[in-house]
Amino acid sequence: MSWLDDTDDDEPEFDETDVRVRPNPKANRPRTKRRPAHSDAVLARVLGVDRGRYTVLVDEDSPDEHEVTATRARELRRQAIVTGDIARVVGDTSGQEGTLARIIGLAERTTLLRRSADDTDQVERVVVANADQMLVVVAAADPEPRARLVDRYLVAALDAGIRPLLVVTKTDLADPTEFLRHFDGIDLRVFRSSRGQMPLAEIGAALVGHSTVFVGHSGVGKSTLVNALVPDAQRATGHVNEVTGRGRHTSSSTVSLRYRGLDGNGWVIDTPGVRSFGLGHVDPNHIIDAFTDLADVASQCPRGCTHLPDAPDCALNEAVASGVLGPAAAGRLDSLQRLLVTFAEVAHEH
Repeated sequence: MSWLDDTDDDEPEFDETDVRVRPNPKANRPRTKRRPAHSDAVLARVLGVDRGRYTVLVDEDSPDEHEVTATRARELRRQAIVTGDIARVVGDTSGQEGTLARIIGLAERTTLLRRSADDTDQVERVVVANADQMLVVVAAADPEPRARLVDRYLVAALDAGIRPLLVVTKTDLADPTEFLRHFDGIDLRVFRSSRGQMPLAEIGAALVGHSTVFVGHSGVGKSTLVNALVPDAQRATGHVNEVTGRGRHTSSSTVSLRYRGLDGNGWVIDTPGVRSFGLGHVDPNHIIDAFTDLADVASQCPRGCTHLPDAPDCALNEAVASGVLGPAAAGRLDSLQRLLVTFAEVAHEH
């Protein structure tokens, strides 16, 4: 007999039932990366954020709409959730006292208004999501209007694809005509107070059907305007320091408030007053795209053209010089170039 045929007929045979499995002493379920589908999630609008708790509106525009307090899911810990977001919410969405729902996702955002801490900071701070209008509030005096700050708001709005509007308060203290001339040529609707009274009906009509973010320097009367448009808003108001000429920050958080007008509803998003607005995150090409008729001409410019008044071979400057662009378009080009100059100065400083 060959050694190849030497087998032990008594050797036992094994199958999968003989595999020994180590017992789980904690009797807990094994970890898995598979996330639940949350098919029962409901959509809710984020109205405000306070110390890790989110106030959201469930069943919007229905007789059953109500506010719910929610927290974020662990997997969203690195995701910014801001006022204006449309969130997917699970858990107890009854809104009853003591209940807490959970945000497990966000719907795709249509717009995103951002700012940076300063012009050297490329890290963006998300201000608000899904707004389609920006209402810039300035005072004709006390504090003095700052055209460059308004320019920065306009740049941020145009970069985000948001339509800008401008409100001038305190016109009983000073004539804003010279200040407003700085914005000639820009497609910018302007509202101004008269004898200390704001044109609330006109402003309100512009809010219907829109989500409008209110921005402005501290002390210009932004919160006062919000309270007049949304009577139950109860936003804190302050005064201007007589020594420094600066306003005191009164609104400490961004909140979304329902505007209810005679012709329809809208959303007012009130933000804290700021004294600066960093543009480190902005792509200057988005500014040009907001001036659609000029963007068509600018497509003929050489690559890398700055479109500034001294830019060599700039098709925009040549079109103005030759009369191809009429006076109205030339005025818009002047406004565009002022915004680009502001942005170029920011880049040069740093």
